[in-house]
Amino acid sequence: MSTDQFRIVFDGELVPGFSPDTAKSNLTRLFKSDADKVERLFGRGSVHIKRDLSAPEADRYVQALQRAGIQARKEPEAAKGLTLTIADYAPAPSSEVPIASEKMDCPKCGHTQPAAIECHSCGIVIQKYLARQAQLGETPAQRNSAAHPYAPPRAEVGTPTAEYGELKVFTTQGRIGRLRYLAWTMALTVAALGLLLVAGMMSAASVVLGVILTGVFGIGFLLVSIQIGVQRLHDLGWSGWLMLLYLVPIIGTVLPLVVLLMPGNPGVNRFGPPQPPNSRAVKILAALWLLVPVIGILTAIVLPTYQ
Repeated sequence: MSTDQFRIVFDGELVPGFSPDTAKSNLTRLFKSDADKVERLFGRGSVHIKRDLSAPEADRYVQALQRAGIQARKEPEAAKGLTLTIADYAPAPSSEVPIASEKMDCPKCGHTQPAAIECHSCGIVIQKYLARQAQLGETPAQRNSAAHPYAPPRAEVGTPTAEYGELKVFTTQGRIGRLRYLAWTMALTVAALGLLLVAGMMSAASVVLGVILTGVFGIGFLLVSIQIGVQRLHDLGWSGWLMLLYLVPIIGTVLPLVVLLMPGNPGVNRFGPPQPPNSRAVKILAALWLLVPVIGILTAIVLPTYQ
């Protein structure tokens, strides 16, 4: 008995929240295919990604594609009913009539059975199936080849991971690299100096108000510094609790140098995917740290002369 067959159709729409580059990257990993072949799926209207699937197989494909960021749907294949007309089936010559004991393999599912017009397992009409494959220009072996770009996944399809992590300053979640760590620290330092200047000006009007503002700004600077430091430790694959080692003598002097100089994990680690590529602003802010020693030397020279 034949079963209902379905096909997977992709119209070029993406799941909300996924960018085209992320979806294409997920598809490349999902089907173990080339990026060029995946690229051809987009911008072509409706594309049949997979055909002749059972209902459970079709549902599995749709769910896997949605997790990869692709809005796909399943559609029923055209009915394959039998029509006993001369146009569909021509009687075979008597010399080609198979004997009852002859065995055959279904060209689609590989089921072994006595020679017959249709497969007893998947229900296809063998002559029509072979004719259609000839029109498509592929053999059954090529159709089921593992090199087929849209062959079903060999392993269980997991939830695809984003290529890059989301950047958030005021949190202990996520990862940042060395340059972004320097850039964020520079921006935080400049902001803290500006706020301390405001607190000093307020002290001229009220000492109590100036002390309160200085304390609030200092606590805020400490909290944000800890959050940035934890994200940098995450990039190395380390727990954020290692920030407590900053309080240990000697270790607290060496650990900041290790955090500053040691490269992060190149791929996904237990804290998530890596950071996005560094922007030009990040590189400029990080390079400003090179001016700090110069400013210190100039201050040491000019200050005694001024005094």
